[in-house]
Amino acid sequence: MEKAANLHTIKLTDSDYVRTLENCIQFGTPVLLEDVGEELDPLLEPILLKQTFKQGGAICIRLGDATIEYSRDFRFYVTTKLRNPHYLPETSVKVTLLNFMITPEGLEDQLLGIVVAREKPELEEERNELIVQSANNQKQLKEIEDKILEVLSSSEGNILEDETAIQVLSSSKVLSNEISEKQEIAAVTEKKINETRQEYLPIAIHSSVLFFTISDLAAIDPMYQYSLPWYINLFISAIDNSEPNDDIAKRLVILTDYFTELLYRNICRSLFEKDKLLFSFLMCCNVMKNKGNMNEEEWRFLLTGGVGLDNPNKNPYPWMPIKAWDEITRLSDIKAFEGLRQHVAANEGGWKKLYDSSDPMEVSLPDKWEDALSEFQKMVLIRCLRPDKITPFVQGFVKHNLGPVYIEPPPFDLPGSYTDSTNVTPLIFVLSPGADPMVALMKFAEDQGFGGSKLASLSLGQGQGPIAVKMLENAVKQGTWVVLQNCHLSVSWMPTLEKICGDLLPDTTHSDFRLWLTSYPSPHFPVPILQNGVKMTNEPPKGLKMNLIRSYLADPICDSEFFNSCKQPQAFKKLLFGLCFFHATVQERRQFGPLGWNIPYEFNETDLRISVKQLRMFLNQYEELPIDAISYLTGECNYGAE
Repeated sequence: MEKAANLHTIKLTDSDYVRTLENCIQFGTPVLLEDVGEELDPLLEPILLKQTFKQGGAICIRLGDATIEYSRDFRFYVTTKLRNPHYLPETSVKVTLLNFMITPEGLEDQLLGIVVAREKPELEEERNELIVQSANNQKQLKEIEDKILEVLSSSEGNILEDETAIQVLSSSKVLSNEISEKQEIAAVTEKKINETRQEYLPIAIHSSVLFFTISDLAAIDPMYQYSLPWYINLFISAIDNSEPNDDIAKRLVILTDYFTELLYRNICRSLFEKDKLLFSFLMCCNVMKNKGNMNEEEWRFLLTGGVGLDNPNKNPYPWMPIKAWDEITRLSDIKAFEGLRQHVAANEGGWKKLYDSSDPMEVSLPDKWEDALSEFQKMVLIRCLRPDKITPFVQGFVKHNLGPVYIEPPPFDLPGSYTDSTNVTPLIFVLSPGADPMVALMKFAEDQGFGGSKLASLSLGQGQGPIAVKMLENAVKQGTWVVLQNCHLSVSWMPTLEKICGDLLPDTTHSDFRLWLTSYPSPHFPVPILQNGVKMTNEPPKGLKMNLIRSYLADPICDSEFFNSCKQPQAFKKLLFGLCFFHATVQERRQFGPLGWNIPYEFNETDLRISVKQLRMFLNQYEELPIDAISYLTGECNYGAE
């Protein structure tokens, strides 16, 4: 829109943004101010209020301490990357607010164009040619109309006696007929192309639903933010790497399954354990709602338990909690559950059996309700009677509708995350209490040949900003790695980090350079870095099985030389499994709060790592198995000392 007017782009972090703004105001050049927060610089106040005045016959404006001429051609645009900004009323009245968030329909069309261009490039190319041709034809028709109007307006006397006018009108008619014929042919061709494109519409709709699912994750944690360009690159990767098939219907099934799983794995590595099942459930429900397989009213009830005032119906049973009876009463107002309240009040035996069961998912609902309700509706009912069992029910629901892979999050994969990064893409460890990714990162750096002097680490804090800048400048030129720890402790330096990351260009940055960041969740962490970076969490996974897998994939057990070089291999492998199982049990007990451990001890990977190394050392040094020494060191010292 403003390309021809030489649009200038600035940020508040630019050192010369005021100078650029002054020049643009004087010469009438449009300005785009990018990435503002919820509070604007007071310096911009005169511009937003258009506080102009006349001085010496010229229109002027005061910007800071300077008085400059104001051009009427000046235009000022401001953008923010905040997902849901809240601007004060005094700010809102000074500007025109526009929501440029992509719409589901717009994203569907964009993704449809991408998938067709990749799957049927000749078709998309032909469609683009038709669009250009149609635009040229429209332009020619407009020129013909202007020419005819010009002839009619300039003609004097009887137009039938004007030979030049007759020739112009005649040639215009011939040309107009030719263009009309071309347009008719183009319309037929375009119809055929659109019919073929529509065959790929299901994957575009499915992928659009998934994008808006992940965009809502930021409401759970400010670190869960993902950009549209990142999402589109992942979508293109799925198209290129999934199994090809000439049958479009089969190809769409393959592509849908491949992309959904690829997205799940990429998102899961950046989520905390507590949110992974929630993400799977949201994906499942949004896909089902899009297909019309889920009622919106029932979905809202699952989330809220319904909204109501005092319940006029008395609780019929002493064993049923008041909250459960109130929710059953409200649930009876939904069409699929009509008569539920009366049935519960009249059939104590069947409902008490369900309430008392240790596994209500395996108990059939009384009478007609077993066959009358869908799987989701049964989950809504279980939410009322047995809210403590909703988590296993959600797991079963996701497993049945999406597949078992979506309830088994992938283990922590540092090499995979590194592969997905580039020299201008930061890698971000989102920290949680007790998690320390530094040991794993140092080991990985050594394996990649970036140990020692090639890995610079700095814990951010007061006065560390200039040191970090110097480290980054050297690393960008030399192709080394930089680790900046605890970014959440250096809020004031985050805008500088954002500018440094924004200025990184693939051509001017060494290809081996990598920037690693660690931070606890923080609303002050730069959104552009979050959206474009590779995010990872490093928490103990949930479940004994996932804990065991995580332990075997961690250092030093994952090292084949360490694993296979013990002098007593059979005893080592058996004891190693017992040690990993013990570690998994210790971790799992933590989720039961005071019932698991009276005090929330921070058992972590370091305890397991030192115990494994001691186990191997004892087996290598002693021919007879020193089980008492191993048990004492592991149980009393390494873990018991916590």
